[in-house]
Amino acid sequence: MNVLVINCGSSSLKYQLINSDTEEVLAKGLCERIGIDGSAIVHQPAGGQKVKTEADMPNHTAAVQLVIEKLTDPQVGVIKSLDEIDAVGHRIVHGGEKFATSVVLNDEVLAVIEQCNDLAPLHNPANLIGINSCKEIMPNVPMVGVFDTAFHQTMPKKAYLYGLPLSYYEKYKVRRYGFHGTSHDFVSKRAAQILGKDIKDLKIIVCHLGNGASVSAVKYGESVDTSMGLTPLEGLIMGTRSGDIDPAIITFIAEKEGISAAEVINICNKKSGVLGLSGGVSSDFRDLAEAEAQGNEAAKTALETFAYRVAKYIGAYAAAMSGVDVIVFTAGVGENNAAARVQIGEYISFLGTNINPEKNQIQGEEVILSDEDAKVTTMVIPTNEELAIARETVRLVEA
Repeated sequence: MNVLVINCGSSSLKYQLINSDTEEVLAKGLCERIGIDGSAIVHQPAGGQKVKTEADMPNHTAAVQLVIEKLTDPQVGVIKSLDEIDAVGHRIVHGGEKFATSVVLNDEVLAVIEQCNDLAPLHNPANLIGINSCKEIMPNVPMVGVFDTAFHQTMPKKAYLYGLPLSYYEKYKVRRYGFHGTSHDFVSKRAAQILGKDIKDLKIIVCHLGNGASVSAVKYGESVDTSMGLTPLEGLIMGTRSGDIDPAIITFIAEKEGISAAEVINICNKKSGVLGLSGGVSSDFRDLAEAEAQGNEAAKTALETFAYRVAKYIGAYAAAMSGVDVIVFTAGVGENNAAARVQIGEYISFLGTNINPEKNQIQGEEVILSDEDAKVTTMVIPTNEELAIARETVRLVEA
């Protein structure tokens, strides 16, 4: 089965075409600046070079059409016609409490997803646009929605409720939802496979560390807590997001700066994190490391603060699960930034992680970092959300 995986942003569309029998990525690409001047598609067939083509994409339907054209192109395509796409899997950021698992998409499901738009105003509308665009072009192809929030629906009330009047949860569903669920699910299961153990016997902490970052506590195969909250703003310090702050800071800054609370939230989302802490050096950890090497104290502080926050969450989740067997690093920073892992590792060494310095230099590969006598196994596992979405799509379509 050939599964087209779609991940829509407000002005972008990432895609992969995956053969589910071999789990080979046949082609992948990105449509960028949709609805903006200078739109383009970057397409890469398996084993081939990236090909960037400037093209007018006034909307997501035009972008999906362009993806199909690239996939079927005689020179850079990998299939002969649209008929060779058997199913489409869509990443959907927020499913609220409505969806604890992936679902086959129909009009009733789409209406419920739309009701969650208030919970993810930057993401869900774009996801829905992508779905409707695909339905318009491929009306007879089955489609599946895979939710970032679904994996975390196993959290108990003590983990997901905030210390607010209960009426806000009852009326508006204000609670912790968590995100990156597809990644946390994939990585925790893969960790158990690599170790040759039943995931139902393991307590795993997954550190998804990228420009967006989150930590989850996976106890016996189920998420019991995670760092992101009602929105992806809560939790770790990230590339441009503040993570946890005193909520009173919002009105304090608004009053001092003469701006609205909404403007402060925008600053927390787009101008904070390591970008803000570094004094505007960068949200990219590679740039920050370079700046630190050149003596930039603000960049150094930003990196140290990031590592400290990650370590605090690891310690908290070890307590939440009354122990931990495995700690896994994943996503861009987690997979490739050895220095960040060293900084975090120094804090959590009391757990008995025994991270081997030589193994820690390996980047972007599956590797067990810990020595054999470690009490807690520490690993790096590259995440593969697209493959996880494809697997879910196949499971539901075949069912």
